[in-house]
Amino acid sequence: MGKYIQPLIQIDGRRLYYSFLAGARKIISSQAELNKINVFPVNDGDTGSNMAATVRSIFDTVHPHRSYKVTMKRIAEAALSNARGNSGIIFAQFLYGLSNETADRSTINLHEFSESLRKSVRYIYEAIANPVEGTMLTVIREWAAYISLQRSHSGDFIQMILNSEKVLSKSLAETKNKLAILKQSNVVDAGASGFVLFINGIIDFIRNSSVRNLLRTKAESIILPDEMVHIPEEVHLRYCTEAIIQKVTADTQSLTQMLSKYGDSVVVAGSDTLKHLHLHTNDPADFFDELRNFGDITFQKADDMVRQSDTMYRRKWKIALVTDSTCDLSSELIDQYQIHVLPINIQIGDNHYLDKLTLQPTQFYKLMEEGYAYPKTSQINEKAFINLYSHLASHYDSVIAVHLTGQFSGTFFSSRKAATLISQESGRLISVIDSKNLSGALGLIVLRVARSIEAGLPHEQIVEMTENWIRQARIFVSVRTLKYMVRGGRVSPMKGWIASVLNINPIISMDENGKSMIFGKTYNQKSNMEKVMQHIKTLVKDRKIWNFIVLHAKNPRAAKWYEDQMRELTGLDAVSVVDISPVVGANAGIGAASVAFMLD
Repeated sequence: MGKYIQPLIQIDGRRLYYSFLAGARKIISSQAELNKINVFPVNDGDTGSNMAATVRSIFDTVHPHRSYKVTMKRIAEAALSNARGNSGIIFAQFLYGLSNETADRSTINLHEFSESLRKSVRYIYEAIANPVEGTMLTVIREWAAYISLQRSHSGDFIQMILNSEKVLSKSLAETKNKLAILKQSNVVDAGASGFVLFINGIIDFIRNSSVRNLLRTKAESIILPDEMVHIPEEVHLRYCTEAIIQKVTADTQSLTQMLSKYGDSVVVAGSDTLKHLHLHTNDPADFFDELRNFGDITFQKADDMVRQSDTMYRRKWKIALVTDSTCDLSSELIDQYQIHVLPINIQIGDNHYLDKLTLQPTQFYKLMEEGYAYPKTSQINEKAFINLYSHLASHYDSVIAVHLTGQFSGTFFSSRKAATLISQESGRLISVIDSKNLSGALGLIVLRVARSIEAGLPHEQIVEMTENWIRQARIFVSVRTLKYMVRGGRVSPMKGWIASVLNINPIISMDENGKSMIFGKTYNQKSNMEKVMQHIKTLVKDRKIWNFIVLHAKNPRAAKWYEDQMRELTGLDAVSVVDISPVVGANAGIGAASVAFMLD
């Protein structure tokens, strides 16, 4: 005989919270499995990571209240603010529907729960521009219908949830026959599977009935062998783009129409005052430019689905390589070596941007020329790294991340904290390295790591070699004017005025600890650049240069001069000639030119 489980007639806020926690842990532990069966709407292999990120943010930020209504509202608000991906936002909208349709009660009975459940289905269908059956939508709808139909036979939550397990399994299995891509790939829908796993986690909690064991147990990702083979699909809309807007000035229909101009997979979730938007597009910068007319943008995201799809179906090596957007390499090299790049956050006035994604260097320098508020940068937060590392841990044996100097940003420290967490969850080795550099110098270090991964060198050896490459990397930035450093507070107005009167142009470099330093100064940029080249020739008198990168901020003429000089000196062509990272350009200013190189 099975263990007797006492009936549960009422649910309060604490019971709701711990039940949610049990379901969330089930998703987190199964995220690798969900990633591997993710083929719809795009087979980019991140449904598990997105759902795990969504539920993890809830139990990281929400504290239980005795009231069911208060706890449900807290869960819904956290979900809407932190949801990721198509599946995460749909799940968050479902939770928002539950919260909105629940009366202000400290406890609720099964009849009240089933009513809020039935009414919440409408919320998810209305949020999606083109609802598709055979997905999470179908499974939630059919589960809600079963609970509503059967509620008169029992007032016991526990028995009802346990009985619904067969309905969920049947509904999930049938998704394979409702969507052609699922049948072709011989998998069930990943988002629907995530919801079923969530309820299964609650069922396991019911059978175990121990909050102590639930809190003691650590959710660990199950890493599956690469036995599941799906058909790779070409990604036509590259960026999975999300935004949260407040003080919304348009209704859901108007927002849906606007989003639909830029792509597909449109979801508009949330309330009248806060909306969480989802869109697949090739033009995130143009989309965000128009979106500012519809409210205050408080969050932006643009995940690269080409890179995610490559990770799942076309990964070239067993070690993943991660960096941040201050790494100045050409997009061709970044694609060639499948490098995962997370963007630094940039704020100009009241507007927030993602470096090189929702704000391109050309747009950035245009804003600077037009005299907008001085740009402020902020580190990539820990959550962004947690989401990325969760995804990579599902597909790679290990991860190496190399970031801009920790003296300039907390990005390195956020990355390291996230790596520790996900490494513990997944059992994967994740090494995070402070390059003590940025821009072109960081680009050369990352390129050296990429080529070592390509050569098949082991993880530990590459990490050890990277420390030496960091010591051999150099960058010199020739500044045309100090006015941008004055605006940014790096130079006092008095010193800036004196420098402008004397026409002093500094040369910026990095010391061995990753701090910026004034290497030298001249009375015009041409002399400045000649001094840089003279110093480089002295450095390489008895050494050889491995390779170099030339960078500039709207100064192609200076970049060409550096390129010609370096080619004559080394006999090599530049690895890249690119616009300097806005994070560097904000201080170096328009007209700056730079050369980065690595000694062999």
